[in-house]
Amino acid sequence: MKIETKCLHAGYEPANGETRVLPIYQSTTYKYDSTDHVGKLFDLSVDGHMYSRISNPTVDAVEKKIAALEGGVGALCTTSGQAASLISMLNILSAGDHFISASTIYGGTVNLFAVTLKRLGIECTFVDASASEDELQKAFRPNTKAVFGETIANPAIAVLDIEKLARVAHKNDVPFIIDNTFATPVLCRPIEFGADIVIHSTTKYMDGHAIQVGGVIVDSGKFNWNNGKFPCLCERDESYHGIVYTEHFGAAAYIAKARVQLMRDFGAYPSAQDAFLLNLGLETLPLRIERHCKNADTVAHFLAQSDKIEFVNYPTLVGNGYKELAEKYLPNGASGVISFSVKGGRDNAVKFMDALQLASIVVHVADIRTCVLHPASSTHRQLTDEQLVGAGITPGLIRLSVGLENIDDILSDIKLGLDAIE
Repeated sequence: MKIETKCLHAGYEPANGETRVLPIYQSTTYKYDSTDHVGKLFDLSVDGHMYSRISNPTVDAVEKKIAALEGGVGALCTTSGQAASLISMLNILSAGDHFISASTIYGGTVNLFAVTLKRLGIECTFVDASASEDELQKAFRPNTKAVFGETIANPAIAVLDIEKLARVAHKNDVPFIIDNTFATPVLCRPIEFGADIVIHSTTKYMDGHAIQVGGVIVDSGKFNWNNGKFPCLCERDESYHGIVYTEHFGAAAYIAKARVQLMRDFGAYPSAQDAFLLNLGLETLPLRIERHCKNADTVAHFLAQSDKIEFVNYPTLVGNGYKELAEKYLPNGASGVISFSVKGGRDNAVKFMDALQLASIVVHVADIRTCVLHPASSTHRQLTDEQLVGAGITPGLIRLSVGLENIDDILSDIKLGLDAIE
């Protein structure tokens, strides 16, 4: 099936006489015919649902759909994109380990990597993802266990060279983990370019309507964990009677461990209701993404013509440093998110935003309604000046998430903002 069809049909296949629409299995518990069967579930020797902290039929169907969209062997939904980032790392890293991340990533992820994981004894080195492979190689250490990046960086709108990052990661026998939130599998499928693990904040375009927070981890099933660096997957897990994940689950070892070990212990699993709402968003994702991209391209070109704008970050613009990468990895559009810097810095950025009447100032991005945010004073407020520069953020930078309104109305609103700047 093509991706538009998968968005509608993958994950849930009703049998004769069953509900056509994915049901909400609003239950925490499941009934069994024998204690022996329950024991086999906890031994991981049979498939099935144990408890809704680990799996649920509604969520399971959405996981299967997203895995199909990304081309993975399995997926695990989480209660937020941050939870997906955390679990994707802790599934293979522990105290004393090190990993590498592109510096141009979401500010909340920077805090997670640079502060919280550091307190757990896991160190992150942030690198310029545009550097050569030789330069990137210098960041690796004997205890490096992963490489991380974002397909389209938030809010720098920098496009990652996925094949290059995957190549340098695999050269060092570690997986490449990528956040594909802004692109979604409609615009880019990173696994096809060498990524091993794909994560999303499903709160954004996948949901699309700003009604529920969620995340997901997708396992490509292609990384060789039996290379001596990942004993957590290749040696006995005594919490499951000595099971070895790579032996028991094969290609799906990584995502199986994330579920039955980390989700079991952390309990960051979404509700059936949230998964049902997410599925509704996924069904219309291709249609929405197409309009988001079209509107954003028009807005980007409009802003680029204004003498009140310092620069516009959007990969379809002539002269944009990521245009070539976008043509390779994002041939059908570069999402609906733009960042641009207003001349005059923070004061003029505030004047622009406060003058808007259609676009809302919200701490959110990537849904059907146009919205704006000033990253330096909100989502990236905790970053140092050096980290702000590394993330591509200036004092006058505004993140504009272009919605699905009529493009003439969006442009009229932007004119109000520009007119407010002296």
